[in-house]
Amino acid sequence: MKTKNKLSVLAILFIALAMPTIQSCKKYPDGPAVSFRSRTERVSNSWKIDNYKVNGTDYTSLVTGYTETYTKDGAYSYDFGVLDGTGKWEFQNKDMEIKLTGINNQSSQTLFILKLEEKQFWYYYMDGTDKKEFHLIEN
Repeated sequence: MKTKNKLSVLAILFIALAMPTIQSCKKYPDGPAVSFRSRTERVSNSWKIDNYKVNGTDYTSLVTGYTETYTKDGAYSYDFGVLDGTGKWEFQNKDMEIKLTGINNQSSQTLFILKLEEKQFWYYYMDGTDKKEFHLIEN
């Protein structure tokens, strides 16, 4: 009986000590706290628009059908009907951002990651003074 009590106390102590460490693993403002898949594996997917905002105003209805695809080897593409493009992507700034290059003759575009999960990918980028926020879900 005493051994079980000691093990229970040790388990509770271990969990209590581990909680701050687990919470500090959270890399992005909106999560996840912990993931068993690498960031590259999570972003490498075909995504469709779930929510789109400009400066906090919802414009989702204007971009239905918009998709983005990221591959593990760094290829990027987007499709919005007659508008489409391809380029390259890579993490930067300690994996807090994604840099897109070679799209529509732009030198680069920086995406600021808000959430990167297996089935959800949220980011924003600045277009001049406009903050454009994308919430994407697995396609």
